[in-house]
Amino acid sequence: MAVLIAVLVVVVGVLVSIALHEVGHMVPAKLFGVRVSQYMVGFGPTLWSRAKGETEYGLKAIPAGGYVRLVGMYAPAPAGHRPRRGWFGEMTSAAREASAEEILPGQESRAFYRLSAPKKVVVMLGGPVMNLLIAFVLTLIALSAIGVQTPTTTVGAVPACVQASSGGSCQAGDPASPASKAGLRAGDTVVAYGDTAVESWDDLSTAIREGGTDPTTLVVQRGGQEVTLDVTPAEHTVQTTASDGSATTTTVPYLGIEPTAERVHQSPGTAVSQTWDMTTQTVKLVAQLPVKVVDVARATFGDEPRSADSVMSVVGVGRVAADVAGADQASVVARVQAMLMLLASLNVALFVFNLIPLVPLDGGHVVGALYEGAKRTVARVRRLPIPGPADTARMMPVAYAMFGLLTVMGVLLIYADIVDPVRLT
Repeated sequence: MAVLIAVLVVVVGVLVSIALHEVGHMVPAKLFGVRVSQYMVGFGPTLWSRAKGETEYGLKAIPAGGYVRLVGMYAPAPAGHRPRRGWFGEMTSAAREASAEEILPGQESRAFYRLSAPKKVVVMLGGPVMNLLIAFVLTLIALSAIGVQTPTTTVGAVPACVQASSGGSCQAGDPASPASKAGLRAGDTVVAYGDTAVESWDDLSTAIREGGTDPTTLVVQRGGQEVTLDVTPAEHTVQTTASDGSATTTTVPYLGIEPTAERVHQSPGTAVSQTWDMTTQTVKLVAQLPVKVVDVARATFGDEPRSADSVMSVVGVGRVAADVAGADQASVVARVQAMLMLLASLNVALFVFNLIPLVPLDGGHVVGALYEGAKRTVARVRRLPIPGPADTARMMPVAYAMFGLLTVMGVLLIYADIVDPVRLT
């Protein structure tokens, strides 16, 4: 049941994110006087719709996106323009004609193409910015309202031995842990390690690491009194595995302390920092998207293993959500927090992906508006006639090519997430 709920949460979360993305376009467009004839979540056959004012609001059968129909997206052909021959020319002309047919008599001034360049940028950035805002709010709830599980300086457990391998229980021949030999107890609160005052778990970890295996003192608060213990950390070899599967071993000082943990409410600044980190990481991922998609194809149809940082479709995200919900050791609060961060990362992905400067993505329309604004600025400076709107209809072949590529990529990722999904463990 928990797994089903998790998948449902992801599906609803994605739909709400898409719906709010389109609201981010629709609201400024209406404020600037553009007629918005349709607001739809999904594609394909319409499941439900209702007209309110001049806008039809509805839900479609395929939850793979959404759109708002801004009347007059494409400007008429410039004066003296000679139509291009062939398929590309026909496609461009058809886009202009369809855009012109949507404009009602007497409402030519309400066409989108008549907006100033800055207003066009605001309308087209409204959707991605809405996703970024959603990501920040979800991160703020997860980190500030719920809080982050943070280790404290209070001892939760004292392992009896230094195990030769991680996990399991002590075996014959395993040496006693330095903390247990020194008499450290669960419930003790560490106050100082050697000459270093300890106020956080990070302070203690750093002091142990920098102190090496030399004998030192450990001061703890026990029963309202300070108790000084003599400890000598042992050498312990740990193995770490990188994302590429390579393993490295490191010898570190080992004391044998497991801390208690409590949820610490983070500041809004931490949520801002976390959202920024997610954004920069997503930008790097999108920059490598063609390579990542090829890697997915090789892993799906070949013998190469699929990496943990592989790109995923919504199906893959749903499977990750199911893994999170099915984690036996995770508390309900921890699962909710993980789901919130998962939805936040999805919204960051929507924000970054939609800024790719190619139509039909929002970034392509932003580039068109910036180009238009630059041309008009140059004309004003040089005291030349102000040029008309940018002829963005000429980018329709690019839009169709991008749509085809995105469709192929989406089908590939969905298939890969079904037959060779990314595993959390």
